[in-house]
Order: sequence, then structure tokens, then C-alpha cells
Amino acid sequence: MCGITGIFTPYGSDPSRRDAIGRQMAARLRHRGPDADGFWSDDHVLLGHRRLAIVELSPLGAQPMASDSGRYVLSFNGEIYNFVALRDALSAAGHRFRSHSDTEVLLALIDRDGLAGALSACVGMFAIALWDRQERRLSLARDRMGEKPLYYGWCGQSLVFGSELKALTAHPGFDRRPSPAALEDVLARGFVGPADSIYASVSQVPPATIVSWDMTEIGTPDWNDGQQHRYWDRERVARDGLANPFVGSIDDAADALQATLANAIALQSHADVPVGVFLSGGVDSSLVTALMVALAPDRVRSYSIGFLSKQYDEAIAARAVADYLGTQHRDRYVSEQEALALVPDLAGIYDEPFADSSQIPMVILSRLAREDVTVALSGDGADELLGGYNKYARGDRLWHASTRPLLASGLRGADLIARPIAAMASRTNAARRIPWHSLSSASDLYQAGDRDTFIRSLGMLNRRAAQFVAVPSPSGCSGLACSSGFSYRRAAMLDDLRSYLPGDILTKVDRATMTASLESRAPFLDHRLVELCARFPDALLFDGDEGKRVARHLLYRLVPRPLVDRPKAGFMVPLGEWLRGELQPWARDLLASPATASVLNVPRCRSLLDQHCRGPHDLSARIWPILSVAAWAVATYS
Repeated sequence: MCGITGIFTPYGSDPSRRDAIGRQMAARLRHRGPDADGFWSDDHVLLGHRRLAIVELSPLGAQPMASDSGRYVLSFNGEIYNFVALRDALSAAGHRFRSHSDTEVLLALIDRDGLAGALSACVGMFAIALWDRQERRLSLARDRMGEKPLYYGWCGQSLVFGSELKALTAHPGFDRRPSPAALEDVLARGFVGPADSIYASVSQVPPATIVSWDMTEIGTPDWNDGQQHRYWDRERVARDGLANPFVGSIDDAADALQATLANAIALQSHADVPVGVFLSGGVDSSLVTALMVALAPDRVRSYSIGFLSKQYDEAIAARAVADYLGTQHRDRYVSEQEALALVPDLAGIYDEPFADSSQIPMVILSRLAREDVTVALSGDGADELLGGYNKYARGDRLWHASTRPLLASGLRGADLIARPIAAMASRTNAARRIPWHSLSSASDLYQAGDRDTFIRSLGMLNRRAAQFVAVPSPSGCSGLACSSGFSYRRAAMLDDLRSYLPGDILTKVDRATMTASLESRAPFLDHRLVELCARFPDALLFDGDEGKRVARHLLYRLVPRPLVDRPKAGFMVPLGEWLRGELQPWARDLLASPATASVLNVPRCRSLLDQHCRGPHDLSARIWPILSVAAWAVATYS
């Protein structure tokens, strides 16, 4: 696990100046790789690397690394979990290796099969910068699910790229203009889309995609945007699953899930450093922990945190599962003061507005685990693959209700009364107690003319986000690809795999863990498991409104049912209380900054905060994205 960065100068430049800037860019990523740095350059490219040593701790694993042929030079962030099997196959074919590094195995595969062919053979998570010295081609690539980030954009005639935006912003020519569409996305959904960034000049390599620039094609149309090649397709996997569904009982499905997940855990537990697991006591993390315990030769280390408020405390449930499984468990209760003290640092950790408030406990949990281990497994991805979110069943009911003409017509017109009454609610105690804002939101939801738009609207924190942006985007929030042919629930799950999982969940985990120099691994995101879950029909995923049927069935074999049968709970903090209390001065100071006024409609934002502070309704889900934008703007433009 590492941080990568670099500069591509196809039009020529002063190499010494370019290399000096590249070193400054790499220094911004030291937290991702505190163990060593490395650089490689020629006339047109500089590759930089910050190393967090996980496999092959010796200098033989250092990067950037050149292939045996000398044709390719690679700067690589991530892990190839099946590298031992790949190395054995390559060795049997006559290849000789100098090290036990997965990077060397990946380069040998690229030498033989090309980049797309090599990545198709890999099980792993990664962000890659590859320079082809023969073809004079730069390629940037990202893993199938989007676990590892990779940003890129042009600074004048130089293409800059890196694992985090803070590397790119170190370039003196960086263009800091915000993207109005991304601002609106953050306010509507809480995160920037997985192919975009908060800056108009910067994109992300999309998951499962290679973006390349060939110097022989300089000047051709759209050359600056790069050529994109998708080497794996989530939608195709989903459609193949429909065409070839799993046939068998719930026991058969649990057997298949256990075999595939156990193999992923075994591969991801391989490291030359200590490995642990995040344990919340929920279905996903308990299942990963239970299988890890069954496979591990030594006692597994598990970690959880809790808050003193029972409403937000997961530590009790996690401790009960840990005691049953016999893990070496550490939990820690976080004081309100400690959590609040972290809030001003979030803009620096995430580099762009990010409004999932579970980022706060995630950062604290990562720091706790890093005291003992360098790698931690998690249960991330299970909800999106196995139908775990409550919104899948709830949205299904709401969508079918929209086909009832009388109900749909009434809800579409609801805000004719809801909006004016909500505006008066702050002046009338009786009106305050009625959730008029919820009725107005229902009206917005039923304006959706098709199912994909409805799914996107249901996932929004603020369906009228444009009114809070200083300069609204003409295009609005990014839309969805067509999901025709899927059931409502499968369409919603597919949308989350495309957008919410990489944009929110994986972004949260990557930045939180890497700020602590901790590598997080997600066994559920092994692409072979993704392909298996796509074949499970709805009857194996859902038991009425409750999702993850097959995962629960498997878990009940490993852990007593009473320990894990509890309502689904997110990784939550009492944000609404904090914004009425100790965080309120911080919030108001942010909204008073001139930097905030350059990107947000401050009067509307302040009015929403006032409603929250005065009234009984918790509007923190809509306010936190506004404050995340404001905190980013103050850090960027002040």
C-alpha cells in the first residue's frame, strides 16, 4: 500500500524543475507511504512513489520498478492478492524472479500480456501508473471496484496525477477553480462522483478502467482527455448474473458464499506485517471475522470503537462477537470532545468536500488499529452486493406506489402546501412539530419520470441542492445508466455499486485508513465474489424486506444468532446534537467566511442551519454537506 504521483510532459519541459516539483508532490503523500520514497524519470515522465511496506519488506520491493525487459516502469499502489499463484505459473513457464514482491509479478504479467491482459488476471485492489518506454505511452489504471483512488488533470502542458488531490495541488500551475457540477453533487449526495473531482480541471480514473496517452497521437482530437479502456464491467456482470442465475437451495448458496469469501480472506490475510480486522458486531464484519478466525494460525486481532450514547454505540455488540470467537479484541470509547476535535481536520484529510459523518469514527478507529497492525480487513461492500440497505425494500414499495394515480398525484403536489408552511414553521411552535420538509421531499421524489431518476432521487440528501450553490451547474447532478431489465432492488444495488460504493464508502475508508498509514482490505470486493453475488436471485438475497438472507444464513452457522440479530445500524455520530451545541460556532464561522460565499449561497445555507438549531427536526444530513463544502472552500481559498 502506497501513494503514487507523477508528471507527464509530452510537449517537453525542464526535467530538473519538473523533477523538483514531482518530489514536492510526493512529499504530500508521506502518510500513505511513510517507509520510503522513490523516483524514476526520463525526458517525458516522472514517476514518484511513497512506500508502505506490506509484502517484501526489503529494498527489492522498492518502486518505481522496471520490468525485466526494461520496456515498462511501474508505480503501483495496492495489492495483487493472487500474486503467489501468478508467480508460480510464470516461474513454471521459465520466468525468474529476484524478489517476493507482487509488483515484480505484475510487471512480468504486463511484459507478457500487456496491461489490460495482466489486470484481467489479477485479483486485487490497485491504482497504477505505467510508462511504456518503447511505445512512449503513459497509462493510468484503477481496480475493478474503485478501492484505490487515482486523480489526474492538466497543469498547462503537463499532465499531473496522484493518489490524492493534495499531491496535484502541490504543482505551482494547478487550477483551483471548482466544478459547479461536483459542488451540486456533494450537496445532493454527500460525495463527488467516482470519475470526477471537486476541481473543474481534475478527473478520477473510473473504476475498472485504463486511461492512456500515446505520444505518437499528440494533437489528435480529444488527446488531452486520454483513451479509455474498460477491462471489466459491473453492468455486464450483473446482466450475466441474470442470464445465468444460481440454482440451488439457501444452503447451497451459503456454501458457495463461504467458499468464495473464505478464499478471498485467506488471500487478503497474506502479509509480511501484522494483520487485524475491523469488527462492528454487524453481519458483514462478524462474518469476515468468523471466517478469518477459522483460517488464521494465530489469534486474530479485532478492533471497534464506541460512544457513550447507547444510540450510537456498537462496541457492546462487537465485544460480544469477539468474546465468542476468541479474538484479541480492543475497543475504545470515544469522548465527544475527542470526536469534535477531529472535525476541523477533515477537510485536510479528505482534500475535497466529503459529507459522510461516519468519517469521524472511521478515522479514530483506523488510528486505534494502527497502534498494533499495518493491515485491517473490513466488511465493506456486502450491503451493495447482498442487498443489505433498508432503502432497497423501502424504495421498491415507494416506486410501486407511484403507479397508483391518486396517491402519486397527491404527493406530486404536496409541496404546494408544504413549502409555504415549512417557511412559517420557525415562527409557529405547532407547525415546527410537523415534518413539512419530509412532505416536500416526498413531492420531489414523485416528480421522477422514470425509475432510474427515482432511484437517484431516493439516495439524495438534498433534492434541491442547486439552490445552495453560488453558481449552479447547468447539467445538475450526474445521472445513471439505464437499468432496464433489472428488478427495482437489483437496479438500486447496481447504482450503488457504480456510485455510492466507490464515491462514498471506499473514499471514506481509503482516506481514513491512509491518514493513519494503515492498509484496509475488503474481502467482499474480490471480483470473483462480486460475480457470484450477481448470480444470486432476489429470493436468496431478501427475506421480505430484510436483505443479506444468504449472508445471515451463513453467519448463523458460525456465530449464535442472538449475538448478531439486531437492527441494522450505521457507523453514526450524534451530528444533529453537535450542530445545535458545540459545533454551532464552528459552523457559523465557516458560513461567515468570504471564501464560502464564493461557492455557496450563504443566506440559504444559514437559513437551513437556523431551522435546524431552532426546530425539533434533525436537518443535519442536509447541513453537513454544506459545511463540508464550506470547510473545503475556507481551506482552499482563504
